[in-house]
Amino acid sequence: MHGTARSEGHEQAEEHGQPVGDCPADELGQSVAGDLVVADGQSVVGGRSVVDGWTVDGQAEGRGQAGGLGRAEGGGPGVALGRRGVARGAVRAGERALAPDLARGLMLLLIVLSNTAFYLYAARHGASGWHPVEGSPVDRAVQFLMIVTLDLRVYPLFAFLFGYGMMQLYLRQRAAGTGERAAVSILRRRSLWLIVFGLLHATLLMAGDILGAYGVAGLVLGWLFIRRADRTLLVWGLVFGALTLLLAGPALWAAATGDIGAYGSTDTPPSTEAYASGEDNPFIAARTRLETGLFVTVAGGLVSVILPQFLLGFWAARRRILEEPGRHLRLLRWTAVMGITIGWLGALPAALAHVGAVDVPGAAVSETGVLSQLREVTGIPCGIGYVACFGLIAHRMSARTRQSRPVVAVAAVGKRSLSTYLGHSLLFSPILAAWGLGLGAHMSSATMALFAVGVWLVTVAAAYALERAGRRGPAEVVLRRLMYGRREIVNGTAATERQAPT
Repeated sequence: MHGTARSEGHEQAEEHGQPVGDCPADELGQSVAGDLVVADGQSVVGGRSVVDGWTVDGQAEGRGQAGGLGRAEGGGPGVALGRRGVARGAVRAGERALAPDLARGLMLLLIVLSNTAFYLYAARHGASGWHPVEGSPVDRAVQFLMIVTLDLRVYPLFAFLFGYGMMQLYLRQRAAGTGERAAVSILRRRSLWLIVFGLLHATLLMAGDILGAYGVAGLVLGWLFIRRADRTLLVWGLVFGALTLLLAGPALWAAATGDIGAYGSTDTPPSTEAYASGEDNPFIAARTRLETGLFVTVAGGLVSVILPQFLLGFWAARRRILEEPGRHLRLLRWTAVMGITIGWLGALPAALAHVGAVDVPGAAVSETGVLSQLREVTGIPCGIGYVACFGLIAHRMSARTRQSRPVVAVAAVGKRSLSTYLGHSLLFSPILAAWGLGLGAHMSSATMALFAVGVWLVTVAAAYALERAGRRGPAEVVLRRLMYGRREIVNGTAATERQAPT
């Protein structure tokens, strides 16, 4: 028999979809450095094959005995599952890799900046329905930069990191001895609860919530692809990418032939209407946000451009590209340069048209217009390019023996990305929306951007304080309880206090 003999309790836990060991990944994905090896003679994510043991941050060798300790090289503790099925405990401080956390922390700054236009409800909007078409030279410069670098570029970045985190969570559960069905069940519960979180978030605060959409995508893609081979992930990622290009094909052809006014409509309402930021009545605003949130959740999760990024995230997590950026520098550099270049050049025509530097038909810059579709399609490689750039930054930072406080603080935000994301809306909406204090009516693109940076800095300070105290984010705590039930860690091993939900 290959692998590890499991105890009766171990098998019962898996049968009920119970994770074996406390899941060490946070709710938007968390990272662990080193190689993970499972007890079936096969390596899950690198390292040497090992029978009856797993190791973190090194390569284990030798055969574990009935719950005893294996031998590890490279500084990692080898823990044998043995006949008693000893499970993986929580993440230890030295096991976290910097790159994914730093990437998520910086990503949240980009997200909060990209959401600012939705609260400028008193300004005059153009055919695109997004940014105001007025303001001082500084405002126009801010609008130009946001269109080129942020709009329709940040959420592909988020989708990649979300998929990356899903695969990390799955691989860590499998490496800890959790059965395949149980590990998939964990992901399914996580996705379902994220849909609930997302719809509540949309109804109460932010109609453009993406948690629900990513929960839907996680349900579908996790079910179909989480256990598939690397080659399958890449092939289907390319298929979804090709479908995106196919849908945008007529508009892209019109752009190539110069007929940029052939598609789109100038009757697009401002995005502030769908987000209800300008609605005085809080109950009407909540109903509008729920309607928008339901549409974004279903359409965004099933037919949007995030699908290829999810699968690329799955594939990259298998390769440990962000945990071990030093082994993938050539790929990261090439991806960063090519992806960001394509993304910025693809958005440049829309940005120039918005600030009046070039004269184009209004339909061309509308939501369904040629320039908007060009911007959306090129946002896919741009988002991946940003991930690669963050990985390179983290690699450079990791060479230092001790990280600076700003780096630690931003990484702390990444560890608590769900709490931070929700916290942004909690600070934004009641202060800026008309149903709250209504300060958005008195702000411009530039001042709104400064406000967004200030909000992000507040969450950085809060995350750093939690990091110093050794505490998780509040949203992460709630979601973990909903996913696993109340659990207790004893000597690095998870003990179930009550059965986790199935």
